[in-house]
Formats: sequence, structure tokens, C-alpha cells
Amino acid sequence: MNNILLTGGAGYIGSHVSELLIKKKSNRVFILDNLSTGHKILINKKSIFFKGDINDRKLINKIINKYKIDTIIHLAATLNVSEAEKNKKKYYKNNIIGTKNLILSCKNTKVKNFIFSSSCSIYGNVRGNVDEKKKLNPRGYYAYTKLKGEELIKKYSKKLKYNFGIFRYFNVAGASPSGKIGEIETSHGHLVKNIAIQSIRKKPKINIYGNNYPTKDGTCIRDYIHVSDLAEIHIKGLDYLNSNKKSFILNCGYGRGYSVLQIVNVLKKINKKLKINFMERRLGDIAQIYSNTKKFKKMLKWKPKYNDINKIIKSAIIWERKL
Repeated sequence: MNNILLTGGAGYIGSHVSELLIKKKSNRVFILDNLSTGHKILINKKSIFFKGDINDRKLINKIINKYKIDTIIHLAATLNVSEAEKNKKKYYKNNIIGTKNLILSCKNTKVKNFIFSSSCSIYGNVRGNVDEKKKLNPRGYYAYTKLKGEELIKKYSKKLKYNFGIFRYFNVAGASPSGKIGEIETSHGHLVKNIAIQSIRKKPKINIYGNNYPTKDGTCIRDYIHVSDLAEIHIKGLDYLNSNKKSFILNCGYGRGYSVLQIVNVLKKINKKLKINFMERRLGDIAQIYSNTKKFKKMLKWKPKYNDINKIIKSAIIWERKL
């Protein structure tokens, strides 16, 4: 039996990870979330929920010791790229100090696995695909906080005797095929979420931030991965840590880049009334990045189930209509 503490389990990605963890009868899932951007409706009823913050060391110590936690999956973070540039203090406290608190709470406990949600933004601007050996060059403050989180996890792993799995997420989108969970929070500024919202409006409009990037159509290029595929990667990663007892760092994407305009044009085909507004670039945004997937496909022996941009957008729209 794995006793798993999942931080941010009431959030978009966390709820999908907990859904798959709980399907495996060998897992007991304990969720810690302060509900600042998480939602009670997304909390799996078969988990044990604690409303609390990753900066509350006393509470974390209590949960880890009382429930003999052996695995931490750390997804809790503030993650709006633009906000991070304006409110660095908040992002430092939540993403760096909060991660450090969580790590130090593992001291003298049964925790042997630590899985962390990092970001492809730590690579900075990259031409073509990027593999895990690429030099790290974070351009924005959010990316900087994710890099610092990675460094802390590596630094303390030997001292506190845990193995780690670091997942560098590319752009996560879509909703669970179960229809029970999807993205609710709108403050993160996710493109596919915005498209889903506009798809059900009478006068839909989409803002595209920057059309003068050095790309084919001038808009940013990203690698979009379905949230259910990403959740399954976490399950595979945990199995790998339990079986091999070896730490790893992996990119999580499909290995294909789509421009913002390409994604928006999918909605334009569905609703010809869509109005597209080109705005100024956002602080902290990078021009283009997409994943080299060789390492994680080989290591985890994993194949995606939902690798289709139209299916990803459609699942997000179905969820939005349900909301």
C-alpha cells in the first residue's frame, strides 16, 4: 500500500492525478490544498482531504507522521506567468519557500519518493524540440521559481534519503474522459480553457498576446498535452521509482508544436463569429518550445491515449458546457 500525500490535489492537474491514483487499489491518497485556486468539487471523495498550506510545516509534519506517508506528489504552486512578474514575493513564498518546507518535512520520516511538477519554461526560448540535457535558461520569474524548486529537491535528496521524479510539463489542456473533472480556475490564463469558455458565448472573442514573435505566423508555439495523459505519466513515474529506486527528470509533452493562432483557428472553424484581438506581448512569455519525448517514452514504456489537438479542445469544450 502506497500512502501518498498529494499537494494541490483540488486543482486541475491534481484532481486528474488523484483520479488515476485512486483507481489503483494499492494507493491511499491524502490531499493537501489551500483552495486558493483549487475547488472542493474536484476533490476525489475516496481521498482524505486537509485544507491547508504547504507553508504550514506543523500540519505537514502531522500528516506525514500520522499517516506514514511514503510518497509526496507536489503539484501545489502559483502559476500565472504574468502575475509572477508583478508579484514576485508571492511566487517566492509559495513556489520556493513552500517547496522547501515540504522537503524539510521529510526528515526522519518514511518518505522515499518525491514527485515534483516543474515546467518547460525553465529552458527559455528554444528553436526546435528540447530534451532534458538542454541548458536551463529561465526567462520569467515563474520559470525561475520552478528551477529553484528542482534545485532544492536535488540538493536534499541524498541527505533525506528519498528518490525524486521531476516532470517538466509542457502546456496541459483538456478534461477527463470520465466527465467528472476538468479545469475550473480561470486565473491561470490557459489558452485552451479560454477557447472552451468562448465556445459557449454568443459573441466569442479571444485575445492573442503578441503576433510579432520569430515564428511562422508571429504567435507563440507550444506543445499541448492532454491532462489525462499527463496524469498517467505520474502513475508510471511512481511505479518506476518504486521498482527502480532511481531518480529521474523527464519532459512531458507530445513532441509537436502548435502556434497560438493555429489553436484559435480550431475554434474559428467551430464558430465563425469568433473575433480575434491581437494584444501586446505578456511579460515572461517565451517564443517557442516543444518537447523531445524519446527519454520518457523509452523509460516509462508509455504511449499517449489522447494525442490529438482536436480531441483535446473538444474535451475542454464538453467540460465547459457541463460547468
